Order: sequence, then structure tokens, then C-alpha cells
Amino acid sequence: MYVEIQRARLTRMLAKIKEDEGQVVEAADILQELQVETFGSMEKREKTDFILEQMRLCMAKKDYVRAMIVSRKISTKFFADPAQQDLKLRYYELMIQLALHDEGYLDICKYYREIYDTPCVQADEAQWKSALQSVVSFIVLAPYNNEQSDLIHRISADVQLNKLPLYKQLLKNFTTTELMKWSRILEVYGSTLSQTPVFLAGMEQGKKHWDSLHKRVVEHNLRVIAKYYTRITAKRLTQLLDLGGPEVEEHLSKLVVAKTIYAKIDRPAGIVTFMPPKDANEQLNQWNANVSSLLHLVDKTTHLISKEEMVHKITKIM
Repeated sequence: MYVEIQRARLTRMLAKIKEDEGQVVEAADILQELQVETFGSMEKREKTDFILEQMRLCMAKKDYVRAMIVSRKISTKFFADPAQQDLKLRYYELMIQLALHDEGYLDICKYYREIYDTPCVQADEAQWKSALQSVVSFIVLAPYNNEQSDLIHRISADVQLNKLPLYKQLLKNFTTTELMKWSRILEVYGSTLSQTPVFLAGMEQGKKHWDSLHKRVVEHNLRVIAKYYTRITAKRLTQLLDLGGPEVEEHLSKLVVAKTIYAKIDRPAGIVTFMPPKDANEQLNQWNANVSSLLHLVDKTTHLISKEEMVHKITKIM
């Protein structure tokens, strides 16, 4: 108990030796034996640094489940102290690698936002621009839901996006209820995005992200179509989306399963319906509202006709 800190430091040195010898698994196992979060005599900074090293070694041996468990031992409130900015950046860089393994794009966006909001990053224009580019890239890669929709609008309000006009326009495309052409996206953004780490050309991960971006564009277009159409032919839908019939059905099915939109496909008739069926009460309520609206219009029209007749009679008398 009295030498727990010294034992932890020596264990870390031993793990470093093992790692330098190429025995990453053994190094990770040695370091995992210590539960430093229970060491009351160890300073918070050193304890956090030790846990970050445990996370790094877990990920080095591809044990992502344990790395996630270890990450929960760190309270992010600790990073509110400006003196801990270096540890904060290390933590979120590791969390980004962890989320990339699970394709948790929304989480990655949040982690990059934490990096972007760090004072030392804000002080360096090149760093905050790189972080903001990653924030935008991953928020558009994230599947649509209420949280994603709220976050993308909050990101769009960032004034510093004015210094990144291409990324600002990319966000605008996803926040505007208008159709996007995939060929146009490639034409306008392809060359720029392909040079970034997220969409790096020639890399397997970059190709995966391009595929994900294409899916998000298709899903955005389907949500726009569902908003403006009650029914549409399958042939017209494939034309609007620039996709084949089976691919359109696949994307449509995913959005329906996720309860993002309502859709029903009539294959024999070749018609897709976006209007959900209404029960008897809803139909009666709608009919009642329509009749009330009609009677109000008739009453208003009658009043205006009577008014015009009176004005006409007065004019004739004069």
C-alpha cells in the first residue's frame, strides 16, 4: 500500500520494455493488472496518464472492448482544467480511434468538437481548421436521427465556418430540403475531400467513408422525396436517386426499419406510397376540419358579396 505508486511506475517501465521488444500483448496484460483508479495516493494527472496508456496498449492489441471499459474510468470533467489540455487531446484522439473501429460517426464528430473547443487548438488556426473539417465530415457521415439533426444545425451556426466555405456549403446541402445529385457532390467536393485524412484517396478507410457519404446523400434525398410526395412511381424514384431498383428498395427499407420515414412499396403496380394510413378517428377529424374550413370560406365569401352589392347600390344612388 505504501509503495503502490512506485510499483505502478515500475510496472509501466516494464510494459514499455516489453512493447519495445515487440511483445505488445504481454505489455498490455502487465499494465492491466494495476487498478490505478483505486490508488488514493496517486495524483489525478498521473492516474489519468496511466489509464490513457492502458487504453493505448489495449487498442494496440486490438482489444477494443476492454479499451472502452478502461476509458470509462476517466471523468471528462477533469479536462475542464486548462492545465490538462495535453491529456484531453490524447484522450479524445484515442476515443476517435476507438469509435472509428465501430463506425460511430456521430460519436467521432462529438470527440472532434471537444478537440476543436480546446483553447490550445483554438490558438492555432491550422489545428482548429483541421478539427472543424473533421467535425463537418463526420456529422454528414452520421446516420440521420434527432440528435444528428440537432447537432448538424448547431455546427452550421459556427461563425468560423465562414473561413471554410466549401465545408459550410456541404453542411447547407444536408440541412436544406432539396435533392442532391451524387455526381454533383463528387464534382464540387471530390478533389478537396480526397486530400483530407477522412476521405483520403487510395486508402481502404477513405473508400469506406466515400461509400458512407453516398448512402447519406441517398437517405437525405429519400427524406426530401417523402416530404414532398404522397405517392411516386418506382421508375421516377430511381431516376431521382440515380440508382437501380434493388438499391432503392434497400435504402428505402433501411429508413423504414429505422422509422425515419413511412413508405410502402406496391411492386406489381410499381408505386411507392409515403402517406401513412389513417384510422377512422383521424379521418373523421380531418373531414370535420375540412368541412369547418369550407363553411368558414363560404360564410366569408357571402359576406364579401353582400358588401360589394351594398357599395354598388350606394354608388348608383350617388
